[in-house]
Amino acid sequence: MTDTAETDTAETDTAELVRSLLARVQLLEDKIAVQEIVTAYGPAVDAGDADAVGELWTEDAVYDVDMRTMNGRKEIMEMVRTRPHQDYIHEGCGHLLDPVHIRVEGDTAVATCHSQLLRHDENGFRVWRVTANRFELVKNDGRWRIRRRTARVLDGRDESRELLARAGR
Repeated sequence: MTDTAETDTAETDTAELVRSLLARVQLLEDKIAVQEIVTAYGPAVDAGDADAVGELWTEDAVYDVDMRTMNGRKEIMEMVRTRPHQDYIHEGCGHLLDPVHIRVEGDTAVATCHSQLLRHDENGFRVWRVTANRFELVKNDGRWRIRRRTARVLDGRDESRELLARAGR
């Protein structure tokens, strides 16, 4: 009986270890996938690639920037095609994100970070905007996409700091 009990315990411990490791690997894979989606935005938007930008978002996504709110993937893609955005990229600009704090819960995730918009002018590059960002993502059919992005300029307003303070919660 002791041999059977020890074997059952060992098998149970091994099975539990495998389940635990699988869950941890899945979490790491999800975090990497979320990071890749979030960090793909800057290169795509700076290239003026509206289709690539659109692929990052759900069909019903919301991009809430303190200046305006874009509703749906099509509006977000259209922003990339607008004259002001095209002027930015043809004059030289870069959308830079700092390392992203990511929290995954099942098929939803929240990523929080700062972003900077650098613009080129006759004197070189300058920081034009620094914002606090909260990305809310959802995984459908094994693919992560941005459902909502909230971006607030870091100009001293409470709302921007509160957005950052929610990271990790």
